[in-house]
Amino acid sequence: MKTAARRTLLVALVAALAGGSDRTAGAKSPDGLASSIEAILKREVFAPAIVAIDIRDLDTGRVLFEKNAATNVKPASTMKLFTTAAILDAEGQLAAPPATTVEAAGRLDGFGRVLSDVYLVGRGDPNLSDRFAWRTEKSPFDQLAKDIRDAGITRIEGRVIGYDGLFTDEAIPESWTADDLVWSYGAEVSALSAFDSALSLRLEPGEREGEPARLTILPATEFMKIDSRVLTSGEGVKAKVSLTRPLGSRHVVIDGAVPLRGEAWTGSVAAPEPTLFATTLFAEALARHGVTVRDGIAVSREALPQSLRPLASVRGPAVAEQIRVVNKESQNLHAETLLRRLGLAAFKDASVESSLKAREAFLRGQGVRVADTAMYDGSGLSRSDLVTARAEVDLLVAMARHPLAKAFRDSLPVAGVDGTLKRRMVGTKAQGRVFAKTGSISHVNALAGYVDAVSGRRFAFSIVVNHHTRPSREATAAMDEICALLVDLR
Repeated sequence: MKTAARRTLLVALVAALAGGSDRTAGAKSPDGLASSIEAILKREVFAPAIVAIDIRDLDTGRVLFEKNAATNVKPASTMKLFTTAAILDAEGQLAAPPATTVEAAGRLDGFGRVLSDVYLVGRGDPNLSDRFAWRTEKSPFDQLAKDIRDAGITRIEGRVIGYDGLFTDEAIPESWTADDLVWSYGAEVSALSAFDSALSLRLEPGEREGEPARLTILPATEFMKIDSRVLTSGEGVKAKVSLTRPLGSRHVVIDGAVPLRGEAWTGSVAAPEPTLFATTLFAEALARHGVTVRDGIAVSREALPQSLRPLASVRGPAVAEQIRVVNKESQNLHAETLLRRLGLAAFKDASVESSLKAREAFLRGQGVRVADTAMYDGSGLSRSDLVTARAEVDLLVAMARHPLAKAFRDSLPVAGVDGTLKRRMVGTKAQGRVFAKTGSISHVNALAGYVDAVSGRRFAFSIVVNHHTRPSREATAAMDEICALLVDLR
């Protein structure tokens, strides 16, 4: 009896395991993908929202799932995919940006004096900062100042003039808001911009409760007045900091409190008049290196004098590195700068109109269906931008077959590893297998990129959610779950 019972139990167990295996296989099969995604989309966060999804097999081109794929939605920062793909195609991955130069018309006399104004000429390199290493100095302006001093120059008998005439004066893209312009993500566009046209602020608690918090400003500069009224609060209290800067003002007031022995508060505020900001940083570097400027600084968009000769120059990283900054950090100013370089490359005109035409021509040439879309900027911060999930996946499929496919893919954040996906999908099967651009503005979340499945299959996808009113984490968690389904898809 016991032997027969054991046999019966074993048969039942094998049957149960077999049935479970079938159910798992069904959930991981293409036919089960749609029902699994639809179940996720029944959550409360999506009830009042527009959800646009397109998922395709990269190898076969087959559409595996779509929902509102041809509906126009606000893309937020997934717009950067269109811009970075276009500039990569136009300039090539190894091309370096045009050099930023220091030039003068006057001669250098035997006393170490330049007998004229000196021009700091911007040519659309957005990486004039300490993000990348320079030859011997951490800052590009310290590098320029050192090179000038090493050339024997100790005094400029004129002004230092920051020149940004390469771009038109369309410094603020269409439908950016006044609130955007206060913060670093809304920095104005210039052909001569430095340190992302922003100041990074760090507030750490004092030694005792009630003491002023310790403020660090980077880059260190006198360009803006930062008035910190932040105090040290009791231990264990949550930091509460507010920042105000009237539009166009260089005066920032910070109020609030940071807790004793707590973590530092960090923030970043946009610098108005970006060309003047960059020129100020250069003049301050000259002073550090012992070069005197007699007549101060100025900015200009007028035609440069014909007789200028170079005194020093710096050149930023190659295009492949530039688009990594844009996509991994979601850097709006850099995206807008690269968009204008598209206009220069195609039409010798950096106006927004020409630049948008150049990008659209590239997209159409790649087979991206953009006829019904509306694109107004390079970054996706414009509230007027409208694209489709289908157009985003068209681009992703085209770039997967592009000669520079690897450079494009390598520019994208990697789930659980780096960029804006560093803290998402950590510890899941999706970690290290999702390469995608994030997007987020008010009531909008988006994710678009590639998935490498465990099975070896490869997918391109776009998920854009508009008009939701729940916390963003609810929308992004659902997106991450859809990515996990794709990672497991057989």
